[in-house]
This record gives sequence, structure tokens and C-alpha cells, in this order.
Amino acid sequence: MAKKQFHIRQNDKVMVIAGKERGKLGTVLKMITKKERAVVEKLNIVKRHTRAGPKSAKGGIIEKEAPIHISNLMLVCGKCAEATRAGKKVLEDGSKVRFCKKCGEILDK
Repeated sequence: MAKKQFHIRQNDKVMVIAGKERGKLGTVLKMITKKERAVVEKLNIVKRHTRAGPKSAKGGIIEKEAPIHISNLMLVCGKCAEATRAGKKVLEDGSKVRFCKKCGEILDK
């Protein structure tokens, strides 16, 4: 089975376009590809009530980032600093890259 490609990858800067965090910017910390979700830094914070155990010495309420569906995220271009759609093209050396549809800047390093 082929690996599915997404318009967003880990360490990309993204903007939330739907939900309670709409309009906020953040960096993708982790991709959950099987569920098509991403964990974005300091966004979609939830409170988790935990019990003290061998892994965590203290119990209590822990705040952490919850995953957001990738359809609610939009890529932010580093050059024009706007939320944009990502296009894909093949360079002369044969490598595939993503580019900003607004300014044409290549998004992959």
C-alpha cells in the first residue's frame, strides 16, 4: 500500500482555518497520518486529569495539545507570510517539491 501524501508536514508553519482556534498560527509538532490529524504547537489545548503512577510521580490536571484534522489547517508561506495552498512540481534534477501558489516560492528545504 502506498504512503499517503499530505499538503502539510512536520515542522511546517500552519494557520487554523476552522474551529475554536480559527485564525491562529502554530508549528506542526507531530503528524498522525492514519487519522489524518496534526498536533500543532500551543493550539487546541485540552486538560487531561491524570493519576499518579510509575511514569508520572505527580497526578493532577495536565494541559496538552490535542490533534486537529488536517482539513482545518492551511500552510503558511515563509516568504509572503500568508496562508496559501501548496502546489507540487518536479524540478530539473527530478526531485519533487511543494511551492506557494501565491508567490511561487519553494516551500521544501
